Amino acid sequence: MSGSILYIHGFNSAPASQKATQLSQVMERLGLSDQLRVPALHHHPREAIGQLEQAIAELGRPLLVGSSLGGYYATHLAERHGLKALLINPAVSPHRMFDGFLGTQKNLYTDETWELTHDHVTALAELEVPAPQDPHRYQVWLQTGDETLDYRLAQQYYRACALRIQAGGDHGFQGFAERLAAMLSFAGIGADKYQAIDFTAL
Repeated sequence: MSGSILYIHGFNSAPASQKATQLSQVMERLGLSDQLRVPALHHHPREAIGQLEQAIAELGRPLLVGSSLGGYYATHLAERHGLKALLINPAVSPHRMFDGFLGTQKNLYTDETWELTHDHVTALAELEVPAPQDPHRYQVWLQTGDETLDYRLAQQYYRACALRIQAGGDHGFQGFAERLAAMLSFAGIGADKYQAIDFTAL
């Protein structure tokens, strides 16, 4: 389905996150809600990938929009299916960072608690792919002020892709709403559909 989008939230995040909410609001205003999926991902990577594979099957060939850990999932799926991906402060090799995080975790939005185990880390490692090489299929949006992930890791890993690096910002990606027009365009949605929307008012 041309113009469809699959939004993939990050670690301990949810569809209630600000970026997911803003994207959902815009797609609803455009009358395109049926072309958007924002699944509430299971904390285990194998379960989450299964959910995302199902969403891809429903949407056809969606643009994958992945934030943080969602960017890692999006990269794996984009390489597996030859899809376009837009990555927002994506995690690179997250399994290498999780050793210090084993144990009880809490979802920031649902208050659900769960245990991060070595099996989670192993499952994440299994999803790693060689660095993507297609600047037409990948846009990578980075902000240098990301307090959670070092943006330079993504800058290096995705160096063959279309990088958009902004000074400042944070891990949540400041100014996301104003960039939504660029996302819709990348998804193949015509500018005539959204040019009347004031994205700054979201």
